[in-house]
Amino acid sequence: MTSPQLPEQQPDDACAPSLAGEAPPSHVAIIMDGNNRWARARGLSGVRGHRAGVETVRAVIQRAAEREVQTLSLFAFSSENWKRPAAEVNALMELFLMALKREVKKLNERNVRLSIIGEQRGFSHAIQKHIQRAEALTADNTGMHLVIAANYGGQWDIARAARTLAEQVAAGDLAPSDIDEVCFDQAMGVDNVPPVDLCIRTSGEQRLSNFMLWQLAYAELHFSPLLWPDFGADAFDAALNDFCQRRRRFGMTDEQIEAQGA
Repeated sequence: MTSPQLPEQQPDDACAPSLAGEAPPSHVAIIMDGNNRWARARGLSGVRGHRAGVETVRAVIQRAAEREVQTLSLFAFSSENWKRPAAEVNALMELFLMALKREVKKLNERNVRLSIIGEQRGFSHAIQKHIQRAEALTADNTGMHLVIAANYGGQWDIARAARTLAEQVAAGDLAPSDIDEVCFDQAMGVDNVPPVDLCIRTSGEQRLSNFMLWQLAYAELHFSPLLWPDFGADAFDAALNDFCQRRRRFGMTDEQIEAQGA
């Protein structure tokens, strides 16, 4: 399978100056939704939809790196997705394993660092082995950080962090009074992952579906009507442009924001 070709004429800067003047997002998270609906609309199997979705993943990773996004997080498989038909789950696991085998070398050549977050014990031994190899191979890369959420749930992530801190308190290594937002953040799934600036969800759905609940606390949300296989580099640019038109207040007033920029 070859990587999709980018258009010869590149679009304008995805964060051109705007009235809001918001800087480009450092961390973009994407809920990739709509593979099955894309396939059904074409009379194809769900597996064909997921395969088409892989092509979009390649295009978006490439464009995110071109736009100098520092962290790109993709929701690949939720802890709730195990409820889907067994044939579809098996096909998804095969695609995941194939991607770990075939795509990681390309990521490494592009200086991309890969992290997989989620309950890895739910995967086969082969997938767990290739996850470890992929993370080790790319660990020292200094380019974009690609985070793949697989067998992941935001509530699971928060509960796991709380358990880690509780164990430290029980061992006498941490005082309860020392637990604050910074401490809790450090106990979350991936070290050195900044808060999400922009969360994109495709297929017209408008919910978070238990994705990175802690990290999304102050994220801007962009809902695209496009099904994931139709969401390419241009749609990614449009989402970044939408982000750059917004004003992020973080609890402050417009006057305070303007004073900071003076």
